[in-house]
Amino acid sequence: MTLSQLKTAMLIGAILLACAVQGDAQPRLRQHTTTKVEPVTLTRAAQRLSGGSVKITQTARTRTIASNGVPTHAVGRFPNSGNPNRISAQSHTFRVPVSPKVGHATPLQRGASFGVAINGVPFDPNAAEFWQGSPRSGWQYNALGGAVSLGLDANYAHVQPTGAYHYHGLPVGLMQQLGWSASAPSPLIGYAADGFPIYALTAELGGKTVRMTSSYRLKSGRRPGGIAPGGRYDGAFQQDYEYLPGSGQLDDCNGAMITSSEYPGGTYAYFLTDTYPVIPRCLVGTPGKGFAKG
Repeated sequence: MTLSQLKTAMLIGAILLACAVQGDAQPRLRQHTTTKVEPVTLTRAAQRLSGGSVKITQTARTRTIASNGVPTHAVGRFPNSGNPNRISAQSHTFRVPVSPKVGHATPLQRGASFGVAINGVPFDPNAAEFWQGSPRSGWQYNALGGAVSLGLDANYAHVQPTGAYHYHGLPVGLMQQLGWSASAPSPLIGYAADGFPIYALTAELGGKTVRMTSSYRLKSGRRPGGIAPGGRYDGAFQQDYEYLPGSGQLDDCNGAMITSSEYPGGTYAYFLTDTYPVIPRCLVGTPGKGFAKG
């Protein structure tokens, strides 16, 4: 072998090794075949972590939320039987427009966060779990459907392999800290990736406190079966639900036009609800920086 051929062989070997390492670094999806919704078992939030920090700053155009992602409310024990990861400090920096514009509804990109709570913890509504482990199947498990155990705590949150704590549902501990009450309009819970505010469950409409309800409902009948999951539409998968305009107060992105103490002149706002989708799955504006994964 000549020197030139040896160098070429070494280069090819290095490239193949790099590709192999990169391939091994990609998350391998678990292959689930369950098709039935199950009760969600929540780990009691009885532990408090120290060192949580968040800083929200604003310029004329941009609002920046920088945090280490450690909540100051009580959390569940991690690792647990459904989640093998431990909470650790992160370096989150989210940037959103101060004056967002309403456009067309756009689904969240795979793995993207919907928004961030005012305590600096992200909202991640979508579970990274698919029918038979295949995103191409078009059937994504509902994080709150119980078909796949995610080890959620009483804040409907758990931990990513990176150590990042994140919400999949109502951030109960945060809502308690903020003094949320069913008899009053919701306090500000956070900001969506496009800059519009996030509230929880209640709003002021027509001078009254109103429960803001989702317009999604379970489909009737049975799933296709075959190369798709079978069984009845019961909420195990996101695709078990359909949007029925006007069946609730909220639109397909779980949003509505409201006034609030933060926006007395009116604004479009997103709402966390106690039924699907709980956390919105689409955005009406242009997302800012820091919400996409990878």
